[in-house]
Amino acid sequence: MRDGGYWELRAAGAEWMRPRPFHPRETLVHGAANPDERSPDGRHRVRGQGTRHRPREDRQASQLLGLIGLTPRGYQENRRTSYTLGPARLEIDAWPRIPPYLEIEADDADQVWETAAVLGIDRDRLTSVNTTKVYALYGIDLDAIADLRFP
Repeated sequence: MRDGGYWELRAAGAEWMRPRPFHPRETLVHGAANPDERSPDGRHRVRGQGTRHRPREDRQASQLLGLIGLTPRGYQENRRTSYTLGPARLEIDAWPRIPPYLEIEADDADQVWETAAVLGIDRDRLTSVNTTKVYALYGIDLDAIADLRFP
């Protein structure tokens, strides 16, 4: 299991950047909401590996990104337990204030559907909403929370 927190920085539109110094390979993660909500994971991500500069803590990376105009949206903590099943990655995400949920990540939609079937999850129970929309299902406006931490 990985525990971590990060400062999320928002750019124009639905793009974001997250410094993740606690991850063994990634130092910065860029993401953008996919306009096609029917896609298997509902978003597009580009992960960058740090080679020469690995910030010792997320605030350093946030300050660096601020120099190019990205502004902090807030601090968020989460916990993730990862497994693999065939070609798919199973991620059990735990966030403050909501129950844990399963993400099935794979290279294409067919792999997601096949993995869900192996797990006994009906296709009609799957969704591709992002974390903000998951919080909304519980009546919580994630964008209104500047500091989201576990108790």
